[in-house]
Amino acid sequence: MRSLFWLLAVFAAAVALVILGRVDAGYVLFIFPPYRVELTMLFFALAALASFLVLYAVLRLLGQTLALPATVRAYRARRRRERAHGALAAALQAYYEGRYRRAEKEAALAFEIGPVPGLAALLAARASHQMRDFERRDRWLERADGSGDALQTARLVSRAELALEERDFGAARDALRRLQSAAPRHIATARMLLRAERGAGAWDEVRRLAGQLLKRDAIAPALAEEYKVQANVELLQRSADDAEDFERRWREIAPRDQLHPRVAAAAARHATALGKASLAREILESSLAAEWNSKLIGLYGELPAQVPGTERAEEARLRIERAERWLAERSRDPELLAALGRLCAQAELWGKARSFLEASLSFEESRGAHLELARLAERLGESADSQRHFRRAAELP
Repeated sequence: MRSLFWLLAVFAAAVALVILGRVDAGYVLFIFPPYRVELTMLFFALAALASFLVLYAVLRLLGQTLALPATVRAYRARRRRERAHGALAAALQAYYEGRYRRAEKEAALAFEIGPVPGLAALLAARASHQMRDFERRDRWLERADGSGDALQTARLVSRAELALEERDFGAARDALRRLQSAAPRHIATARMLLRAERGAGAWDEVRRLAGQLLKRDAIAPALAEEYKVQANVELLQRSADDAEDFERRWREIAPRDQLHPRVAAAAARHATALGKASLAREILESSLAAEWNSKLIGLYGELPAQVPGTERAEEARLRIERAERWLAERSRDPELLAALGRLCAQAELWGKARSFLEASLSFEESRGAHLELARLAERLGESADSQRHFRRAAELP
């Protein structure tokens, strides 16, 4: 359609020139003594137009000839960029296909000729890391460090990820803390820093980061809860030999987190070992009031045996009274009945101890209840019953 339009335009211009030539009687006179040149106006117009076109073509050809070296350089640079981008794309494809040696080779080519050598160096470093050639990986990382500040975040994240894979938590933590100082709201960095702090045993930071990520909805609530529980248990363990430090650590734990069964169990054990029987009782009672847990009630019955001195009888009495109140609501709970049996045995209430332990066995057999009955029978001089319960305890898983 366009060709037809131009053909019609050319014919129209030709017809217009013919008509103009017939009606125009003008002429152009050139005098250059002793010469005189007389031309019609139409011929002069056509000659001027042809001269202009020839001059334009000559000048255009001359310009292109002079610009030829720059054109060749631009062409070579364009081909170089295309080749570099192709090499980088091939390196990425090979990396994700698990062909790490080819990925490093293509990344090395992209590093040598490409416009983004820093990215190519990081990709080559990751490929070398996957091949466990750590010396070459470190050389590539050093080359990436020389690529300027634009890739600082990518370099630090890559160093941290590679360090985490090698379980070098100290190096990962150093890189991520530098990155956090520059970009404190970087969620991916905070997740990686949480892993690094957890691996390095920095439990105060683990607790802080888990809470921070949970508030920003950047981590699953169950996972954040698990991290905080583990951190609290580990921090309490570190304070297990110092009563003052233990109480300080316990007060630092959020009231909601204190009620978690694992945290409460660890705290109760440490408090009892430090001679703080009343604190251990309060910890377990608060946790059980929030959520009933069979392991905690079992621990509730065992803790008084570790209390020294005159506190033992008083603690046993208080716990028996509390457990009996629970029994009014959970009369068929075998763990609670067994715990009451242990508490009564510690208070030397032999008859009540036996009745509670036998009631526990009537609902569910357990090694613990049989062992307690065996020890009770042994104290009372009933060797036959004692041997029978010991044998039954040995048979149970």
